Amino acid sequence: MSGAFAAPVAAFHGEDLPEQPLVVLLHGRGSDEREILSLAPHLPRGATYVAVRAPIAEGGGYAWFANRGIGRPVAESLAAMMAWFRTWLDGVAPAGRPVVLVGFSGGAAFAGGLVLSDPTRYAGAAILYGTLPFDAGVPTSPSRLALLPVFVAQGDSDTVIPGELLARTWSYLHTESGAPAQGHRDPGGHGITPAALQQLAGWLHARLSYALTHPSPSPASEVAWPTLPEGRLSDRRGARPDVSWRIPQQQQSDTSPVEVQEQLFARISALGEVSSGESQISVPGARGLVLGGSTGPDEAFLVPEVREFAHLHPAYDGSLHLALPAAQAADVVAHGWGTPHPWAGSRLSLGFTMVFGPRDAEELEVVAGIVAASHAYASSAVEG
Repeated sequence: MSGAFAAPVAAFHGEDLPEQPLVVLLHGRGSDEREILSLAPHLPRGATYVAVRAPIAEGGGYAWFANRGIGRPVAESLAAMMAWFRTWLDGVAPAGRPVVLVGFSGGAAFAGGLVLSDPTRYAGAAILYGTLPFDAGVPTSPSRLALLPVFVAQGDSDTVIPGELLARTWSYLHTESGAPAQGHRDPGGHGITPAALQQLAGWLHARLSYALTHPSPSPASEVAWPTLPEGRLSDRRGARPDVSWRIPQQQQSDTSPVEVQEQLFARISALGEVSSGESQISVPGARGLVLGGSTGPDEAFLVPEVREFAHLHPAYDGSLHLALPAAQAADVVAHGWGTPHPWAGSRLSLGFTMVFGPRDAEELEVVAGIVAASHAYASSAVEG
């Protein structure tokens, strides 16, 4: 189907160096590859930047498929465009070269379609002032983007993209998708503000640095939990609690009773060789768990320098942060027991996860088992 489109027109910022990560810029409606490529000088060095012209100039460019109504024609339109793009991409970025997509407006919808269709192909995606293509036949199932860092920026005064689609995109990326999602909102409209550009540059720098030094995890069909009685996680009851999208990440609803928090802390602080004290990375009052003599991998720690592998937040919150192997971290999110930290896979370990506070004795057993898995990881009892 990709043969229906002409060969891609791509513009590079500087030289294409195959040893560098590739950042693909996807423009919005009424724009072109040269205009969006003007972002590149403001983004981190050490990557190759390329902008690709949409194959259909009329009707919205990369958003063309989103303007054709709902149903089979939409899915076919997007599938054809994605096949066209992937043929080009596989030629310039063979397997092993990290690829991050940055899409603005209509380009954001196309970037979203690409990562939702094949999350493991990409090292990250930035969805700027646009919507995901929810009605275009791409999978939007829970945890579809697990372990795929995402940056999303929106303007509160945007009148170009329907508000309900912006809200749905924001909500999906921060909750159901399972992605470590870093968000930015400002009073602006449908345009990249200086503040948003600064946040994008910081996220991109951290994500590219991490991707170059850490191999991408392989998907796991089944995840073992030796620290749980049944050897696996079951689904947590009820809806996910509200969690702040800004840093510090905090649980804001359906919190753990204080007495259950104390029972949990007694259990987890008694794990082998653990010492406790004020967390070195969290909010005041958070209690850190430290394995000072551990030789486990740095990825197993929230603060590698002091070997803090987990911490329990103050009583008004009651959740925990901890580090897990990537497959277990994704499993925690998929079964509703937690959510990724927004900086996971960029400034922090990919397995850096918030675990929701236990609400009763039954949940206490599960959460204690999850913390025990983090302890085992930090103790080198499992491979990192």
